[in-house]
Amino acid sequence: MPIDESRAAQAIRQLLESFDVDADGPELRDTPARVASFWQERLAGYGVDLDRELRALPGELTPVPVILERIPFVSTCEHHLASFEGFATVGYLPSEGCTVGLSKLARVVQTFAARLQVQERMTQQIFDALRDYLQPQAWGVRLVAEHTCMAHRGVKTPGVPVTTQLLGGAWKAEAPSCFR
Repeated sequence: MPIDESRAAQAIRQLLESFDVDADGPELRDTPARVASFWQERLAGYGVDLDRELRALPGELTPVPVILERIPFVSTCEHHLASFEGFATVGYLPSEGCTVGLSKLARVVQTFAARLQVQERMTQQIFDALRDYLQPQAWGVRLVAEHTCMAHRGVKTPGVPVTTQLLGGAWKAEAPSCFR
């Protein structure tokens, strides 16, 4: 989803002016364009085609549990446009012929993180993508993140991690230790 960087830069300029600062000063003159470019990159997840990303590897692979732990991510709270960041644990037990490359699991996390989000929805989106694209026997998603909207405003409680988790298939009854 490419953003209209010109319109975004104009909006940032107006925002700066609403703060009663000199948007034409040497310190801020290039800020609107830099911020627009930043948001273009920050919201790149809207343009990712998961059909292309989550294709099974060729060849015969024995279905074994695949779990990636501590995948770093940074996302943006849709309520305050403030960042939240943390780590994801993502895993699955492939069905026959449905194993994907390891980097693809990290890519799914990064895709949904690079959108305006809430952590609960992001967890559900990753969970649904694993289920829908990989059709695994078992799968799980765990996100642990700290939210600047909670740390810097309102209750001002920095350093408080938020955990969300979903388990599917056989792991609902008996999850691997990283999901316990």
